[in-house]
Amino acid sequence: MAANLSRNGPALQEAYARVVAEKSPTDWALFTYEGNSNDIRVAGTGEGGLEEVVEELNSGKVMYAFCRVKDPNSGLPKFVLINWTGEGVNDVRKGVCANHVSTMAGFLKGAHVTINARAEEDVEPECIMQKVARASGANYTFHRESSRFQDMGPQAPVGSVYQKTNAVSEIKRFGKDSFWAKAEEEEEQRRAQEKRRAEQERQQLEQERRERELREAALREQRYQEQGQEARQRKSEQQEVVSRSREEQEPGQQSPREMFMQKERAVSTAPTSSPQPGVCEEPAPSAPECLVQAEEEAMYEEPPEQETLYEEPPMGEQQDPGSVCVDHYPGLSGKGLCARALYDYQAADETEISFDPENLITGIEVIDEGWWRGYGPDGHFGMFPANYVELIE
Repeated sequence: MAANLSRNGPALQEAYARVVAEKSPTDWALFTYEGNSNDIRVAGTGEGGLEEVVEELNSGKVMYAFCRVKDPNSGLPKFVLINWTGEGVNDVRKGVCANHVSTMAGFLKGAHVTINARAEEDVEPECIMQKVARASGANYTFHRESSRFQDMGPQAPVGSVYQKTNAVSEIKRFGKDSFWAKAEEEEEQRRAQEKRRAEQERQQLEQERRERELREAALREQRYQEQGQEARQRKSEQQEVVSRSREEQEPGQQSPREMFMQKERAVSTAPTSSPQPGVCEEPAPSAPECLVQAEEEAMYEEPPEQETLYEEPPMGEQQDPGSVCVDHYPGLSGKGLCARALYDYQAADETEISFDPENLITGIEVIDEGWWRGYGPDGHFGMFPANYVELIE
């Protein structure tokens, strides 16, 4: 990038004008950069000439010195421009600032001698004044000429400012230009590599983020499937418990529910009317008495007596640990055989009752070892599995 002279333009112009003004006591101005930017600023001004400005040069910076000196031959004011590149400046910064020399030369106009210096021996005041004397074009002074004309002695031969071209120095100069060009090329390559490296890092981070999101999604899906499987397993276990309780009866035995429904249908179809007094009814033709008796025995099967299934314990014996004393449930007297629900049960149809744990079932009728019937918590009378309740004695 080019040097920026507009940021501190007024201060730069003022320092330059004070140096070029003949009546101004300021005879030098020093310019440098603001930090690592390309903005030029005024580093300082003074009235001490070359000796003072040389002491202000910093070996770790790139600086530009513009100084007014007096020509030793003619006594006229001359201007010297020093392009200072300290030995402590890194190569990259040197390559960038090498392009600013022409810009500063165009800004600091009127320089008779330009010196490119990198060390203190390059800016010794005596060497600089010798270069100024050689560049003046006239190697004489008025006082010397007047004294020479007064002295009529032999005159010395006329000198010349011609300098023989030194091939070695020319080669070094061209080598310096190629060095700066190479430094600039290396800087461009370094920037391109850093840009590619940053792009690769960004792509790698993006890839890692996508892989992490995919892994998290797979883990969430696996957890959802495991939870669903556990829920289905629990549901199947509950259904298995219910079905096992219903199938505890022996194989081939008629279901208690079917027995109960068969007895209910038989009771509903039996004749309930009785003969009225004074009315004589003719006897209906009937089947033989033995057949009728056989049908009645097949239709009405007497359930086993309750005393054979549940015998009252003797007074002196201890109560069954699986039963509950009725004294713990006041208000159940007169409601027949009662029981407390151990598990929850949902009715399969209208002939059954539903209850939750700790609910009370009253008026129980023992119709089978596996199935009873009684009044549920809602007052509905129906069947329920006997192993889901605990008797209250």
